[in-house]
Amino acid sequence: MPLVINLDTIQKTLRRITHEIIEKTDDLSCVLLIGIKNKGVPIAKIVQSNIQMYTGINVPLVELDISMHRDDEKKKSIPLLDLDVNGKICILIDDVLYTGRTVRAAMDALIEFGRPKKVELVVLIDRGHRELPIRADYVGKNMPTAKDEIVKVQMTGDNAGVYIEKKGTIYGKTI
Repeated sequence: MPLVINLDTIQKTLRRITHEIIEKTDDLSCVLLIGIKNKGVPIAKIVQSNIQMYTGINVPLVELDISMHRDDEKKKSIPLLDLDVNGKICILIDDVLYTGRTVRAAMDALIEFGRPKKVELVVLIDRGHRELPIRADYVGKNMPTAKDEIVKVQMTGDNAGVYIEKKGTIYGKTI
């Protein structure tokens, strides 16, 4: 599985995205970062840490389980959150934007908690192939891919980075 983006580049990219959020947002005290479980959470934590480092403001972060709102998987019950999004600038954060269905499910889940002032989207990778009219506000890298490819983001460990593999292969071997 070829490495296409290393961890150092991911970190630089997330610093740039953080600066874009800070520049575009008039009042960071109204911001709520929302990491989409599971892959968006580590990215959201890095953005939260960067905002704290650059501004001294500790922006709240919540982890959002969207499994109950998915239309492509068996629905699972989710624990209830005590979350107030009314009047907040809610920034959804995920690793890869592909068809748009994960983001649609996240927005459905978010609206159950109230009416945000605004909803924005951060993705590390935008790979195209949208099935729904969804566009990210902050994109780390646009990475056109074939539909038979899978983009894998690994944020920790010795193999941290972004990888592309063909469906039906594992580490370059056909299965």
